[in-house]
Order: sequence, then structure tokens, then C-alpha cells
Amino acid sequence: MELFWTIVFGLLFFGLLMASVALHEVGHLLPAKLFGVRVPQYFVGFGRTLWSIRRGETEYGVKLFPLGGFVRLLGMYPPTRPGARQTWLQRFADDARGYEWDEVRPGDVEGNRLFYQKKTYQKLIIMAGGITVNLILAFLLFWGVTGLHGTWREQPVVRSIQQCVITEQREDMACRPSDPLTPAAQAGLTEGDRILSFNGAPIAEYADLTELIRANLDRPATLVVERGGQQVTLPTVNTRVTGVRDTLDPSRVIPAGWLGVVPVMEKEYGGPVDVLQDMGQMAAQSVVALAQFPVKVFHVIADMVTGQPRDVYSPISIFGASSLAGQAAVQEAPIADRAAMFASLLGSINLFLALFNLVPLPPLDGGHILGALWEWVRRTAARLAGRPDPGPVDTAKMVPVAYAVGGFLLLCGIALIVADIVSPVKIF
Repeated sequence: MELFWTIVFGLLFFGLLMASVALHEVGHLLPAKLFGVRVPQYFVGFGRTLWSIRRGETEYGVKLFPLGGFVRLLGMYPPTRPGARQTWLQRFADDARGYEWDEVRPGDVEGNRLFYQKKTYQKLIIMAGGITVNLILAFLLFWGVTGLHGTWREQPVVRSIQQCVITEQREDMACRPSDPLTPAAQAGLTEGDRILSFNGAPIAEYADLTELIRANLDRPATLVVERGGQQVTLPTVNTRVTGVRDTLDPSRVIPAGWLGVVPVMEKEYGGPVDVLQDMGQMAAQSVVALAQFPVKVFHVIADMVTGQPRDVYSPISIFGASSLAGQAAVQEAPIADRAAMFASLLGSINLFLALFNLVPLPPLDGGHILGALWEWVRRTAARLAGRPDPGPVDTAKMVPVAYAVGGFLLLCGIALIVADIVSPVKIF
């Protein structure tokens, strides 16, 4: 029965992901129509068409492979510049342009209905629309979790301390007289102490304390705590250097200072500012993950081929995310906690999709945004220098890059789906 519900909730999560993709494309569709761009197609999925319907000049539908979506905006590629030199790249660009321009009618050009004819701010709004939708969805999901359910956060209050440092692997992990005391034990920290400052720096949140301890390495540390309603300055001790997970890249272990404190966890309810702060931290982690994406995918493939266990911090496919969401939904926990985990995972993926689409390479939205900005820079520089308008940037010449990037992402997606089946990430 548990397997049945895991599959059901996994499929539900997959459906919600596809809804997020569909709304991402709506983020392009609506401003494009608002600014008068002709939109021939709006589809969720790729491959053979399963269902479609025409409303006005736009065909809406669903395709066979639900791994994304697209909106066709007519006139993405400007006409060939007169006298352009016929290099292989120019011929390649003209072939791609010809496919699109077969559908262009005289009225489209005269009516200013082609994408390349639009003003820079209009192009930016159209191309950033999908990213904006994903950011709004992520914000609303996280706000729902933080505001209605609450989020468990570490507090700068001592729940317990580790008494000794065990530097060797052994069956009995109890402290022995020969084991050195932890810095927390040496300083005399006790349960219930609220840490007010670390080496004179005030502590408002546990994250502040963590950052200071890590940066302190093995140098002296003086803590001031609130104990029994009074401020107490504890004896100065040296923190120890140990291996900890990097804040921005949890897959990497780095040397950092360590105290030996286990903090109190409390459920906190927050508002939009708290959500934005959390999203900022997650965005920083996602940027690091994106920069390492090709290398991490290679390691996933290598580990799968060699039979090595899957790194829990490795990238996953849509299939893998849906599987994890299904498993989260059937865990032995209160329904509210499971729903919050489900919503948080969906919010995290929407945030990642937004950042992923900001990568300045075609066919991603960021590539088109970069093209619009470069066109604006060229035209502005020409106007200031008193030169003729250089005209629109020939984005058709970036088609080979779009094919290369698209092919790479397709191969990565297939590899991750296979890995998620053969060697799935195990969190639960």
C-alpha cells in the first residue's frame, strides 16, 4: 500500500511540475501577446502532438514527452543583412531563418508583429516573463510553508554539548578519560545557555554563530552567554579545526572551526522578508550547483557505471524529484509536516528553474535576454558616436550554440533519468 501511495504522490508532484512549466510558458505568452507579437504555438512537452486546439492565431496543446514546454514567438530571427558575406555560419543561420520566415506574412512585418522588431524593454519583459513566474511560484510556496506551517530553525541556545573529541573509529563511541574535551566542554557551556556574543560579535541568530565559529578555525574564542537571567563570560578556549559541509556547496567538505554545541530547534513563523532571505541563501547554493552542473553529471554517470553509491547532493532529474516527493509524502510524520515538505520541494525546483533559465546561453531565456541587451548596447553606442543604427543583432547566428546547448541538456537529462532509476538518491 505504501508503494501505491508513493507512486500516486510522485505522479501528483510530476503533474505540479508540468503545471509549473506550463505557467512558465504563460509568462512568455501573455506579454508577447500584450506587445503584439504573433504567437503561432503554445505547447507543454516535446515530440509528437497528443492534443491541440486553435484559439485565434495560436495553437495550444500537449506533446508526447512531458519534459518541458515552449512558446513559438514569430520573428525571433531578423532578416538577413543586405550584402552579408556567405560564410558557413551565415548559410547555417539563413537556413534556420528560412524555416521561420516561411510562416511570416507581409502583414506581420508591416504591423510590427515580429519579435525582433520590438523595443528592448519589451523583449526583456517577454523573455524574463517565464523566469518571473517561477520566482513568484517559489515565493508563494515558501511563504505558504513559512507563514502557515512554520519552519524549524536552529536557535543560539544550547540543547546539549558534545563532551569529548573522538578521533578514531571504534565500536564504543562513549567518551574515555584519554579523549580530549571539546571546546564547548572546556568553556563550561551548559544546557539552556543562550549565546549572546562570540569574541565580542553579537549573536542574533544561530547562523551568525556558525559563521563566526567556522571562520575562527583553531584560534581563541570567548563566549558570553545568558544563564539564569544573568550575563556570564565563559573562559577563553580554542576552537578546533574539523571537516564540515560547505555552506554553498554541501557536497564539499572544508576545514573549519568547531565548538561542539548542539542547538535548540524551534518552529518559527515568518513573513515575506524571511522568505526572501531564505530564497537568497537557496539561490546562492543553486548558482554554485549550476556552475558545477556538467562536472556533477559526469560524476553521476561515472558512479553509476562503476557501481559507486549515489551522492545525496548530486543533481537529479524530474523523475528523481517526483520519486523523492512521493517518498516524502508517505513518511511517518504529521500530514502538515509532509505537506510542507512536499510544497518546499516544489518551491525549490521552481527557484532552480528560474535560475537555470537565467544562464546566458541559447536556447535558454538568459541567452535571449543577453542578445537583447547586446543589441541595446550596440545601438546606444552607435547613437552616442553619431554612427548609423547597426540594426538588430542577427541571433540566427547563435543557432549552432543553441543546438549544442540543447543537445547537451538532452543528454544530461537522459543520463540523470537513467541514474535515478538505476541508482536513485536515497534520503528517506
